[in-house]
Amino acid sequence: MYSHEAKDKIIIEKLEIYAYHGVYPEEKRKGQVFLVNAVLETDVHRAGAEDRIEHTTDYGAVCMFIDGWMKMNTKYTLEAVAENLARDILLNFHLVRGLDLEICKPEAPIPLPFESVSVRIHRGWHRVYLGIGSNLGDRETYIANAVQALQAHPRIRLVRVSDIIETEPYGGVEQGNFLNGVIQAETLLEPEELLEALHEIENGAGRERVQHWGPRTLDLDILFYDKLVYESDSLVIPHPDLQNRRFVLEPLSRIAPNYRHPLSGRTMLQELQELEKSSPPM
Repeated sequence: MYSHEAKDKIIIEKLEIYAYHGVYPEEKRKGQVFLVNAVLETDVHRAGAEDRIEHTTDYGAVCMFIDGWMKMNTKYTLEAVAENLARDILLNFHLVRGLDLEICKPEAPIPLPFESVSVRIHRGWHRVYLGIGSNLGDRETYIANAVQALQAHPRIRLVRVSDIIETEPYGGVEQGNFLNGVIQAETLLEPEELLEALHEIENGAGRERVQHWGPRTLDLDILFYDKLVYESDSLVIPHPDLQNRRFVLEPLSRIAPNYRHPLSGRTMLQELQELEKSSPPM
């Protein structure tokens, strides 16, 4: 599950690397041959049109990176090799949007005839929109610190932050006005991992979950995650009440007016217009 914004691919097949991964001590001591297959999703149009390597991903550099990474790191399982290597490729080669990665172990300690054992995964950057708000204490500082915390997270890239607007409280609880905004970002985190990261930032701001829709130092919500429709005990995506929240739709309409809700099919600007028809501003 990742964004398919890049349709072009750079393919690396059967890259041979001698490394030291495995459960058994002998595998870590002696090492063995691994084969790596990688499909890099990236846009090569500009590089093809202008014939300039700086506009593409240098596959030679990727091969050397994989070789160095697999030699410098030691993991017990192929799953851990694949997961961590995929993450670091995506973090270090910024034009790569998605990645299919296969780690093959042709010399695995299996007492039967076989050709190879492998783990194949695909990972990539996800586009997300996050709601941010505060109505307790130094609201501006809480919001600014949260933006900095998101920016500092190793698996989140901020793309843009909307203007911050002041809004009346939502949900019928008597309390002070909120400052609200929307953040567009890219992340390597899966939805539940992203939610956990947001909760950690909220906790760092002293967020207390005492009263539903009550006052809070910091509120961070996942509004959209690619075009994913997702529900668990702790998380619903898209945000289930987004279409009724002017304090979300106004900043969303400023930074992503043409982004379409995966369920309603309406753009954010259209969602805001629908809300204004049913409940015009005071």
